[in-house]
Amino acid sequence: MPRLTDLQLPKLPVPKSGAVIYPDELTGFGVRVSRGGTRTFVLTYGRERRRVSIGRVGIISLAEARKSAKEYLAQETLGKRSTRSIRWQSGVAEYLAEVERTRKPRTHYDYKRLLAHFKFPGLLTDIHPQDVSRKLDRFANKPTEQLHAFAVLRQFFNWAYRKHYLNEHPMNRMKQPATQPSRERILTDEELGKVWKASGDDAYGRLVKLLILTGQRRGEVSAITNDMMGEDTLTLPASLTKNGRTHTIPFTTLMKEIAAGGLTWGGFSKSKAQLDERSGVTGWTLHDLRRTFASGLASMGVALPTIEKLLNHVSGSSFGGVAGVYQRYNFLPEMRAALTKWESQVVLLTSKCDEKIAASIAECISASHEAVAGPSPQPRGL
Repeated sequence: MPRLTDLQLPKLPVPKSGAVIYPDELTGFGVRVSRGGTRTFVLTYGRERRRVSIGRVGIISLAEARKSAKEYLAQETLGKRSTRSIRWQSGVAEYLAEVERTRKPRTHYDYKRLLAHFKFPGLLTDIHPQDVSRKLDRFANKPTEQLHAFAVLRQFFNWAYRKHYLNEHPMNRMKQPATQPSRERILTDEELGKVWKASGDDAYGRLVKLLILTGQRRGEVSAITNDMMGEDTLTLPASLTKNGRTHTIPFTTLMKEIAAGGLTWGGFSKSKAQLDERSGVTGWTLHDLRRTFASGLASMGVALPTIEKLLNHVSGSSFGGVAGVYQRYNFLPEMRAALTKWESQVVLLTSKCDEKIAASIAECISASHEAVAGPSPQPRGL
């Protein structure tokens, strides 16, 4: 087998697809050329035919790469190196199976969705920081998604490194993308009414309506099943909530009717765009409905502890620290009054009924207001 030379390296043909390894006279050593033209010194060795990337052509010299390959072979012979790499797809499948066993269903869903954007050819040991950076750059116009993708990728590579599928962590020196400032978007009464009216009776429309009425998170509401719905309460299991605690709130007749039609896990982006077009309301996210819910209750005089209980905020000003340890009152009566009040307000905003029915709804709002204990705090973004 011919010995590779420095003059040959830039002239090695680029494949139309996949990658090709041009071997050297040193057993297992060669240059891997990808369809993008990237040239990398690689070594395949051992009974399991493990492959490691030694370095990029141009960053290290052929002589340095050959020397490093000999060191790998020597350490393999002496039994000092035992890294066993696997291919990207196999690694992701194994990782997601572990996530599914140990994490919440929503976490598994998000990890699977984000990792699907990344496909690296070859073994995990072939992945370089530049490869990861280029793929993350594709999310440049979606900063929040880029931040989430960065976090999930880093967790995956942490796992692969602990499993000895990697010799070096490709994201060790990578800087986390800049975080985005907290959103402050709250839908106005007019906007909320338009969104409600434009939300049809399909699965996505019912999801939006329940988000408006309950103030819960998208991943929690979209996973509601019949066994979570009691006679007049909704109980979200600890495996579903963000803080890992069982969360029970009152569930009104209207909420049960909406949920009975079935909800949805996916298709959010496409359905949201269609809802924006129908309603004429843009520049908002589903999570903004949670902030709108909390701010709306505050502006109607609902006490802060009741709002935080509805939102399942255990670290808030009302239930954090010592208060959270000793306070075990469930606030169900206060929450029911607050939800009834808010539901009536939403119905009033969207009702096309005559003045008599509207007046009846206004009376219901007034009665609910009297049932809610506590002072009337100033609205605050939550």
